[in-house]
Amino acid sequence: MDSYLANLKWRYAVKKFDNTKKVSKKDLAALIQATQLSASSFGLQPYHIFVISDLALREKLMPATWGQKQVVDASHLVVFANKTTFGAEIIDDYFVNVSKTRGLPIESLKDYSDFIKSKMSLLTETDKAIWANKQVYIALGNFLSAAASLKIDTCPMEGFEPEKYNEILGLNQEGLNASVVATIGYRSKDDHTQNYVKVRKPKEELFTYL
Repeated sequence: MDSYLANLKWRYAVKKFDNTKKVSKKDLAALIQATQLSASSFGLQPYHIFVISDLALREKLMPATWGQKQVVDASHLVVFANKTTFGAEIIDDYFVNVSKTRGLPIESLKDYSDFIKSKMSLLTETDKAIWANKQVYIALGNFLSAAASLKIDTCPMEGFEPEKYNEILGLNQEGLNASVVATIGYRSKDDHTQNYVKVRKPKEELFTYL
């Protein structure tokens, strides 16, 4: 736990990446697997994640990211996109996966499947998108912590125009919406913000023990 806490203290939102350094295939694979293992409500993972290394595409996306150079200087740009609409098929697909993965007959999973469907059916289309967006942020949190454990620098970014990302990446046609993005790579020695002391609320203000 000491090393985990030390890694969290080490990480910060990098403002300037060293564009000569790239994340190795091995580390990227580990980071992807860690993100894949993120928790989500009912285990449904109602999102898709795009890992973009193509520089030309990132240059196209940079103006839609308020001109922030991390998008092109980092090793990769990662786009977390939530599902904007879905029906019972997302639940059916999940339980087919459960059946195959755990070697269980699909019929034995029907009661739980029906229970989830009954709860999800109460959501409006807007509610579904909001719920899916919340699940994205669980994955993002795990992604940031895993990257810190690998000593990979990150910068989570909400400062971008989702509509333009959706257009450029063709997300609308896929029923997806760019929810949040993050850059990964390695901090530049010229990024002075790495020397700033981390500022967080005191535990006495943030936590209440009952």
